[in-house]
Amino acid sequence: MNFDLSFYFAVFLRRLHYFVIVFALVSAASIAAAFLLPAVYMTEALLLVESSQINIGNQGQNQAALEKLQTVENRLMTRSNLLEIAQKHKVFKDIDRMLPDDIVKAMRTSTNINKNAGRGQATMMNVGFFGESGQIAAAVVNEYVTLILSEDVKMRTEGAENTLEFFVQEVNSLSADLAEISAKILDFQNENSDALPSTLNFRLGQQTQISNQIAVAEQNIAQMKDQKSSMIALFQTTGQIGPAVTANMTPEAKQLEQLRSQLNSLLAVLSPTNPRIAVLQAQIAQLETVVAAQLPVGQTGTTGADPTATLLDMQVAALDTRIEQEEQQVKLLKEQLAVLNDSIERTPANQVALDALNRDYTNVQQQYNNAVARQAQAATTEKVEAMSKGERISVIDAATVPNAPIKPNRMLIAGGGTFFGAGLGLGLIVLLEFLNRAVRRPTDLVKSFGITPIVSIPYMRTPTETMIRRSGFAAILLLAVIGIPAVIYAVHVYYQPLDIIVDRVAAKFGIRL
Repeated sequence: MNFDLSFYFAVFLRRLHYFVIVFALVSAASIAAAFLLPAVYMTEALLLVESSQINIGNQGQNQAALEKLQTVENRLMTRSNLLEIAQKHKVFKDIDRMLPDDIVKAMRTSTNINKNAGRGQATMMNVGFFGESGQIAAAVVNEYVTLILSEDVKMRTEGAENTLEFFVQEVNSLSADLAEISAKILDFQNENSDALPSTLNFRLGQQTQISNQIAVAEQNIAQMKDQKSSMIALFQTTGQIGPAVTANMTPEAKQLEQLRSQLNSLLAVLSPTNPRIAVLQAQIAQLETVVAAQLPVGQTGTTGADPTATLLDMQVAALDTRIEQEEQQVKLLKEQLAVLNDSIERTPANQVALDALNRDYTNVQQQYNNAVARQAQAATTEKVEAMSKGERISVIDAATVPNAPIKPNRMLIAGGGTFFGAGLGLGLIVLLEFLNRAVRRPTDLVKSFGITPIVSIPYMRTPTETMIRRSGFAAILLLAVIGIPAVIYAVHVYYQPLDIIVDRVAAKFGIRL
């Protein structure tokens, strides 16, 4: 396929007005935008979360510091703060005609905050702002930094004070609970002093001892009753008092019994008139009087009573007295044993109740100890924060007034728009030629109709047509070069600044400029 360069060049010259118009429109618009777009200045401050200079616990962790910065950022970017800063520094040129919602939205769009944190790295925050002038940008960033620092101080001091106040109240409350439980334990111990678990072993020992004493006393009673019965039975059978009874005689009765035995022995070998017999009889009579006087009341009224019977009565009376004393002792011991058994039976229930009270006391005591420790830590934290020695946000690099704007790049916009206009003009010509199916060359006649023309005569315009065509082209070109910049300028001045329009269009397409 032969490429007819001269033909396409002629076509380009024939449609040059389209190229010039598109090129002029786009270039004029880009150049106008490059010079009309306001300059945007940007400055930023660098903040650092410093670790606590005094180690009082788990502070300085990256996660906690990052959360702290997020909290500070959220409190900073509130509606009231943004409106106050914007009005104070007249951040936007037509701020008096802007709605509050538009001001807040524009402030948030113009603010750039980045946070950096990582394991083993310092936690930092970059706070930047895009303003119409360097002074405005620096002033807004400095306002942001001031608010961040004051908010940091407020959070630290109020947090430490609130924490200390909370634990002071907690300690007081737990102390009152401890006193209340202690009073309950004391009252319970006083009310159940006879059945406390701590004295159970002692009472069990007493129970065993008293039981043994009762058994011994009852055994003694049984022996004395048997002795009494045996003594009476022996006397009734033999008229004598056995050795078991004699053992319980008084010294006078024992002496009387010995003299009687001696008298009976002497009577077996001596005559009744023997002086020794008379002496013994006299001694026996005297002792019988003494022994009779020792008998209980009611047993001494008969003179000449049988001395052996009298001695028996004395011994029986003594045994009855001892038996009565032993029975009284057994009664008292059984009463004591009943009291001990009742206290021992109540001890398990008291053990459960006392364990519950002690368990509550132990739990509250543990909570109290923890609260006291946390209170001490909170008091230390408050002192550290008061001395500004705790974790805090500090300014590493303050915002300064920039020397030059960061955007727009006027040369890039103007040059890019010019090249884009040229490419768009060429593209329009190519599109028009692609859509044009008219016969314009002899080769087109041969291809379309299969005939070969002898000669081809091009269309020849009259001088008037040429003048009209050139005048229209000049008017359109003039309109593109002068009118379009004028329209752009009017929109920028009387309707809305171009940067806002561009930002809105970019926002609709999800582009951040």
